[in-house]
Amino acid sequence: MTTQNKKDKPHYIDHRKRIKDRFLNIGLQSFRDYEVLELLLTFAIHQKDVKPVAKRLIDSFSTFQAVLEAPIDAIMNVDGIGQHSALLLKLTRECSDYYLKEKIKKKDVLSSPDALYEYCRSSMAYLGDEQFRVMFLNSKNELIHEQIVQEGTVDQTAVYPRKIIELALQQKAVSLIFFHNHPSGNPAPSDYDRKLTEALVKAAKALDIRVHDHVIIGKAGYYSFKEEGLM
Repeated sequence: MTTQNKKDKPHYIDHRKRIKDRFLNIGLQSFRDYEVLELLLTFAIHQKDVKPVAKRLIDSFSTFQAVLEAPIDAIMNVDGIGQHSALLLKLTRECSDYYLKEKIKKKDVLSSPDALYEYCRSSMAYLGDEQFRVMFLNSKNELIHEQIVQEGTVDQTAVYPRKIIELALQQKAVSLIFFHNHPSGNPAPSDYDRKLTEALVKAAKALDIRVHDHVIIGKAGYYSFKEEGLM
């Protein structure tokens, strides 16, 4: 390559190669939040320096996780981000949840509950509204079905025991695990949560269906009724 051609070559070309080589050699362990976004954006935005765009995303949402959790319209409001780039970021987020859910299929989730908790924390911790999910298990404690039975406001979720038991019978489930999130971030149960859990356990027991746990997901962690000795 001639000296003139080297001068004409955009500076970001070599930088793109360096950041990809860095990932290939050591993974993401030494990457900063904006650098992970920068690497992702190289696959969506061509012929452009994407470092400033990546830094604008962090400036707008504070953390890498918050970027991926943000609504697609909000991501597209960041200067330099079009629909193609926003879709890539949301796809990355959805692929993560898909991967974590695949890890718990055809496995005894009671013998290794961490994978189940990890999946639910990833998919629920940063939701803006409360969501109540039911995990339906077979006699081998394998997940046979997952269903969102209620999505509500940030204040409370109306969950009806009869509806859940009907779903359990349809799925031929032997046992259940409940998950719901607290958008406030604090996973501590409310009085409503405690009363709901009692009602669900009572309704399930009447039909010989076991409830293994009710887990509340928050940004800072989770609360397990079983681990706290309440089930």
